[in-house]
Amino acid sequence: MQGSPGHLLDRLIRQRVALVLKDSRTISGTLLGLDEHMNLVLDDADEMTEEATKHLGRLVLRGSNIVTLHAPHGAAGRSA
Repeated sequence: MQGSPGHLLDRLIRQRVALVLKDSRTISGTLLGLDEHMNLVLDDADEMTEEATKHLGRLVLRGSNIVTLHAPHGAAGRSA
C-alpha cells in the first residue's frame, strides 16, 4: 500500500529524525531502517531529557514505544 506508514518512513531513510517515546524522552538520530512492526534503527542517536543529553550511537527502538516521529526535512525531494 503506497500510503502505509512503512512506505512513508522508507522515504526518510538516511535522514535525521526526532522521536518522542512513551516515557517522554526524545531521541534524535539518522534513520537507517525499519521493519514491518515499525521498529526503527537509528545511527548517531542522542537521547534528550530535561536533565541531560546523552549520545547513544546506533540503536534499535521498538515501534510500540514511539509516540511521534518528526522529520524536519520531510520526504521532499525523495522519489519512491
